[in-house]
Amino acid sequence: MPISLDNTGAGRARLSFLASFSEKYTLLLLNTAGAMVLARLLTPADVGLYAIGAVLAGLVQVVRDFGVGAYLVQEKQLDRAKLRAALGMSMLVGWLLAALVFAAGPLAAWFYREPRLQMVVQLLAVNFLLLPFSALALPCLRRQLRFAAIFAINLSQTVAQLVCGVWLAWLGLGYLSLVWGALAGAAAGVLASLCCRPAELPWLPGWRGIGAIWRFGSVATGGTVIDEAGVAAPDLVIGKLIGVAEVGIFGKAMGVINVFNQLVTAAVSPVIFPVYAARARQGADMSAAYLTTASYVTALAWPFFGFVALLAPAIVRALYGDQWDAAVPLIRVVCIGAALYSVFGMARYLLVAMGEVGAQARLDASAVPLRIAALLLAAPFGLLWVAWAIVAGAVFRSWLTYRVLHRLGGVRWQPLLVAVRKSAAIALVCLAGPALAALTIDARWLELPAAAGSCAVLWLLAVVLVRHELADECRNAGRKALAWRH
Repeated sequence: MPISLDNTGAGRARLSFLASFSEKYTLLLLNTAGAMVLARLLTPADVGLYAIGAVLAGLVQVVRDFGVGAYLVQEKQLDRAKLRAALGMSMLVGWLLAALVFAAGPLAAWFYREPRLQMVVQLLAVNFLLLPFSALALPCLRRQLRFAAIFAINLSQTVAQLVCGVWLAWLGLGYLSLVWGALAGAAAGVLASLCCRPAELPWLPGWRGIGAIWRFGSVATGGTVIDEAGVAAPDLVIGKLIGVAEVGIFGKAMGVINVFNQLVTAAVSPVIFPVYAARARQGADMSAAYLTTASYVTALAWPFFGFVALLAPAIVRALYGDQWDAAVPLIRVVCIGAALYSVFGMARYLLVAMGEVGAQARLDASAVPLRIAALLLAAPFGLLWVAWAIVAGAVFRSWLTYRVLHRLGGVRWQPLLVAVRKSAAIALVCLAGPALAALTIDARWLELPAAAGSCAVLWLLAVVLVRHELADECRNAGRKALAWRH
């Protein structure tokens, strides 16, 4: 019997975007506050050591889902047998991977010549025992666009992780404070997901229909693992060829860059994927949907990365302190690649929503080896060369992604340029303020707020002047805020 887990109307989608953005901004504030405290309590070596273990566990964690989440979101019709099979797959894969990660701890310690890494990896293996219990709840809540419930789950996880991590770091546990914080967050997230899970979901696993999930997951996961390997490669290569402390410095640089992912990409993607999937099921024009998404994302991404590049020294010192100044030149270089790739950042969700998981996997398989090769060639020359290697990888991946979008989604370069031209104008206008602040203000405490304030005002002005679609969204938000106050 089919089970209704769909709720993707236009009004519901708008509310879901609001809830998703609220969630990501709240979590960003909490994570930023935690990072500011931890950066002053821990050394670059502490942060780098945990980062290597987390990256190694993260590579395996991609396999843990085995495409179950994407399968549940894009499947046209779900019934109880499919849900039970999805739960069975999650438990089988998750618990096998827990044993694998635990056993890999000594090997990781030997490879990096760092005995402490064994404990880090083995403790993080416990996450794989816990995560299958939330494997169905989160994707089904996402399919229903119930992002308020997802907000509660992720907030519980983040608060538990930060409180535990900061407390233990204050007590002097060093890198272990980050490990125990991660475990506390995972446990809190599982408990919250059990409270918020849809009533239709089964409690017991099943095996009938697991073959369909296996076929979907093997293709989807293959591409995701390759992509995750490309994301993890810098930390792993730097840790092996340069040093553990340099992993910490590089991680702080990428932490600043990844604020955009937390602000926008991570807030948009959970909503845009089910919306894309619903449009694909209805046979709608996917090219038009993607061009609109690219226009919205670049109107935010290009000003953001320009601002970060201009104000990198002030941002690093405000967030982490002077001991992390070596991250500044890395940030400025990586911003170039991040700004370019923001045009194609949502392509993955479009392709999977269209059922083109094989095409996405082939794209990953083509892009990631070149990225890793560039990193291996660049690492012996230092961190700045690693940053330029990341930019080269972003340029190559952007070209490959466009070719796939053109072939399967009907996206053409002329309409794509038209879609993002207003974003370029917005970036040029709103970055004038930060550039002037960086050149004229000497007081460290005043430079960053003055630049941020001028950038925000000029961004709003530019959005209205170029008549970007975001202007209507800003007006609607303003009207709702005034109505709420009265």
